[in-house]
Amino acid sequence: MPNGVPTPITIACGDGIGPEVMDAVLMMLAVAGAKLEVEEVQAGEALYKRGVLTGLDPAGWDSIRKTRVFLKGPITTPQIPGAKSLNVAARARLGLYANVRPCMSFHPYVRTRHPRTDVVIVRENEEDLYAGIEHRQTDDVIQSVKLISRPGSERIIRYAFEHARANHRRKVTAFVKDNIMKLTDGLFLRIFQEIAAEYPEIKADHLIVDIGAARLADQPERFDVIVTLNLYGDIISDIAAQITGSVGLAGSANIGSQCAMFEALHGSAPMIAGQGIANPSGLLMAAIMMLVHIGQGEPAAKLHNAWLKTIEDGVHTADVFSRGVSRYRVGTRQFAEAVMERLGQVPQTLPVVGYASDRPALDTGIRISPRLVAAKDLVGVDVFLHWSAGGPDDLAALALPLAGDAFELASISNRSQKVWPDGHADIFCTDHWRCRFMARNGTVTHADIVGLLSRFAAAGLDFIQTENLCNFDGKSGFSAA
Repeated sequence: MPNGVPTPITIACGDGIGPEVMDAVLMMLAVAGAKLEVEEVQAGEALYKRGVLTGLDPAGWDSIRKTRVFLKGPITTPQIPGAKSLNVAARARLGLYANVRPCMSFHPYVRTRHPRTDVVIVRENEEDLYAGIEHRQTDDVIQSVKLISRPGSERIIRYAFEHARANHRRKVTAFVKDNIMKLTDGLFLRIFQEIAAEYPEIKADHLIVDIGAARLADQPERFDVIVTLNLYGDIISDIAAQITGSVGLAGSANIGSQCAMFEALHGSAPMIAGQGIANPSGLLMAAIMMLVHIGQGEPAAKLHNAWLKTIEDGVHTADVFSRGVSRYRVGTRQFAEAVMERLGQVPQTLPVVGYASDRPALDTGIRISPRLVAAKDLVGVDVFLHWSAGGPDDLAALALPLAGDAFELASISNRSQKVWPDGHADIFCTDHWRCRFMARNGTVTHADIVGLLSRFAAAGLDFIQTENLCNFDGKSGFSAA
């Protein structure tokens, strides 16, 4: 903030090792000259056990919305019915659409097989399977819904390119699975290619996520910035952090247009809680990202360089201590004291870092293209059934007479595999079936679908879900049977 006015932030120490590493980080921030007005709230396991199913009570949410900056210690999400991860809840409630995870090796001071790793994972935070929309549909089958939107994809992809431009990164790579999920991941890839054309100075490419993850684990130096969907990003960011030498060294930022949350990549580690041996580096890296976000680049750089010098000097906590490389094995507080002793110093081998204090927050410049309304034609319906009274031919015999004048039964599938007509006898079938009805005369109406379902109900068939089949601007908006 201007004129040295402290910036209000909300903190939550969290569970397990959270209070220990938070105390160490707050001590380092204060000594480094960060101007912060700290408001502490309770979050985590104790609140879950009192029935607060997001792990943060209304006063905590109000504090974050007021300060707009949240530094969070690791949280334990208990196995309580209805309990939701605070991370997932915060990302949804606060609109924290971008998860940013820098992962860098510190060779030769932290052992790693990949000394040239320097990659930033930019992960979409609000959509995909992490929306948590699940249904038990039959005795055998549970469904999880994958949601991908055009504006959600555009926002995260544009953020990735803006981050690359602001940090002088040379390349952005998209990880997708569009060869299988042609509509959802296909949409993400098309938007990536559209936006990449607006940043000609930045190289853009894409990989199927499975081979991309393999190459990241084996040749991380090939990557610079990776942008991807929610689930893939969660997995590959842990891969990227681990190959640097330790997940405990990585921080994470969750950025939205109104609020931001900063946290360590690691969990609450209850098995070592209270022993004073936890590494505070992950939360410190998150706090440094927070300082840059709020425009306090000078203390951010001072802390980051002192931390790098501490690592160079071989002052290491147990998780990264290695005989022949490390010189001193220290606990949480001793590590923090070593960093503070080196404030004003810079590393001699590792790259010196610097941050501008007047750098604008990237989220304020992210724009979304105007929404385009397509011509939408209703051309059929998928009717999902809970049924276990026979095989595909038996179900077809029941469903064919129900089609009526508006529809024809085009196919029956089980677990996405077509089993009628011309299905393979060796396909294993559960009690979850999809009957695809297509319009006999090009289009149908909602009333036609209601009539179809009424006939199913009268026949005693348990329909559990329907999905309308539509064309948009004449192009199919649904996957093939």
